[in-house]
Amino acid sequence: MDAAVETAKKPGNKQTNRRWLRRFYKQRYLQIMALLGVAWIIVFNYVPMYGIIIAFKDYDIIGSISSAPWVGLDNFKEFFEDENLAYVVKNTLGISLLRLIIGFPLPILFAILLNEMRSARLKRGVQTISYLPYFLSWVILGGILSTWLADVGIINQLLLKLHFINEPISFLAEPSYFWAISIISSIWKELGWSAIIYLAAIASISPELHEAAKIDGAGRFQRIRHITLPSIAGTISILFILAVSGLLNSNFDQIMVLRNSLNESASNVIDIYIYQTGLQSARFSYSTAVGLVKSVIALVLLLVSNSVTKKINNTSLF
Repeated sequence: MDAAVETAKKPGNKQTNRRWLRRFYKQRYLQIMALLGVAWIIVFNYVPMYGIIIAFKDYDIIGSISSAPWVGLDNFKEFFEDENLAYVVKNTLGISLLRLIIGFPLPILFAILLNEMRSARLKRGVQTISYLPYFLSWVILGGILSTWLADVGIINQLLLKLHFINEPISFLAEPSYFWAISIISSIWKELGWSAIIYLAAIASISPELHEAAKIDGAGRFQRIRHITLPSIAGTISILFILAVSGLLNSNFDQIMVLRNSLNESASNVIDIYIYQTGLQSARFSYSTAVGLVKSVIALVLLLVSNSVTKKINNTSLF
């Protein structure tokens, strides 16, 4: 203790503290903005974590969290014994895995194709059109899709004109079509916006590398393979880690807008299950337990994917 006090009294430490205070004062407006962000995170992200304990209690909204009786792991046992668990997990993983396999590489390919376009005007036009759906909410896009996929919608009319079908198909009423509709509409909405990150990474590549490759006789596809893709491998790895950790997230807004009682067998995912049991059935402790299980699995997926990418190309989040 005496040594710590003597260290704090040293002239060098006093000068360091003064420099730090002067720097803080010069940057006071930026520091205040940063502190407000930190305060927001603490209030809305960390303080509510106290409520996780209701997963281990029999919580009633009339009472307080502290007065609710402890039930231990009963809520978790009930979830794992639920007869609906199998098809809820099946729908969640089915939609998410297919979205990852199909939807993850497409923005990379789209960004590379945009980068290779020679006409700057055409490039800007295609890019603007592609990321425009991202700024529309799923409420609006869901209404558009419901209209397009209706019996008299443009999709059925086009298929009838091309003689691919003999009678209209109720796409949103058939569970067998729901996964495809969910994945395709998600890609349509996210493709252009996701490509922006890869375009930024491609723009940071030194033009001298491409010039040198051209002099050596490398064609366009060879430059993409040996220069572009290796240069953005770090960005791809980071986004892949985040995508894998979010496998159990099924885009609640999209599913909620597109689902109905007819396609429920294919659209009932974990997020919808938590919403129904937590808010509609008022089983707050049970739904919190389900959400906690989902969060723990997401953390495991994050750690595993981070470890794998670190070993493959020495790129990781931490």
